[in-house]
Amino acid sequence: MNKKEIEELIKFVAKAGVSEVNLELKDMKITIKNASPRTEQVIHTVAAPVAMPAAAPIVAAAPAAVAAPPAAGKAGDESKYVTIKSPMIGTFYRSSGPDKAPFASVGDEVKAGKVVCIIEAMKLFNEIESEISGRIVKVLVDDAKPVEYDTPLFLVDPS
Repeated sequence: MNKKEIEELIKFVAKAGVSEVNLELKDMKITIKNASPRTEQVIHTVAAPVAMPAAAPIVAAAPAAVAAPPAAGKAGDESKYVTIKSPMIGTFYRSSGPDKAPFASVGDEVKAGKVVCIIEAMKLFNEIESEISGRIVKVLVDDAKPVEYDTPLFLVDPS
């Protein structure tokens, strides 16, 4: 890893707003700590991390986001729904395994803190919890599809 790559990593960590990132390569170990305090959601991992190849992109966990209602250009009745967005880059999974029931389906009642999906990032399976209580109205991402930071995942009716 050269100086330019390390500088880009530091910029990415600062922009993502995470408090700490640890990177271990064959011949070096890097820890980047961000001094800016920020509220973060606890994300539980269900698999052990594996060694990362030197050329692999760095993915950092960020706080789970609950966004404002969708833009006014969409259907009028969708404006009362709250969007649960992806807090990170990775692969979206509705259940913990192919033979397991989905964490949340259309019509399900969710409470704040209930796991609604898993996002896999670099062989780490991060449980994404709902920050609001309500009823799932729509699942916006297909199972096993890649998602970006802030990708809308679910529409929730908070009433």
